[in-house]
Amino acid sequence: MSIETAHFRHVLGHVPTGVAVITAVASTGPAGFVVGTLTSVSLRPPLVSFCADVGSRAWSAMRDGTHFGVNVLAADQSGLCGRFARPPAERFDGVGWSPCAHGLPRLDGALAWLCCARFSVQPAGDHDLVLALVEELEVLRQADPLVFHRGSYSRPAMLSRAT
Repeated sequence: MSIETAHFRHVLGHVPTGVAVITAVASTGPAGFVVGTLTSVSLRPPLVSFCADVGSRAWSAMRDGTHFGVNVLAADQSGLCGRFARPPAERFDGVGWSPCAHGLPRLDGALAWLCCARFSVQPAGDHDLVLALVEELEVLRQADPLVFHRGSYSRPAMLSRAT
C-alpha cells in the first residue's frame, strides 16, 4: 500500500509536538535548526532523540559534531521558528545567545536547555534519527512550551493536573 505524503502529514499533524532548536558550532560558526521530534528515550543512561532532515544544510554542517545543544522553546518564541527557517548564515542574526561550556549556542529566553553528546546517528528514510546522551540540563524559566499542532503553533491548555 502506498501512502501519499500529504495524507501522512495531515494525519500525523494531529499529534501535538513540542518545539526545540538544535544548535551546534560548525566550521562556519553557530548552526541550528528547528525540530518537532524531540523525545526522551532512556533514563539510564539519559538519552533523548530527534530527527534531522538529511537535506538540511544546517544539519549537514553539524552532523559530524560531538555535541548538540537542545533549546526547548517557550510559547512566546514562535518567531524563532521562522528565523531558523532562513538560510543558515542568517539564522543567528539578531538572536541573543550565549555559549555553554562546549561553545554550543544556548538561546536567550529558551524554556529549557540540554547539552548532549552525540550517541548515535541512524539513517531513517529522508531523515537521520539522532540519539544524544544528556550531559547537562536545566529549566531556564517557568512558561508554557511552544506546541506545533495541525500546522500551527500554540500553547497547551491545562485540563487537569496529572496525579
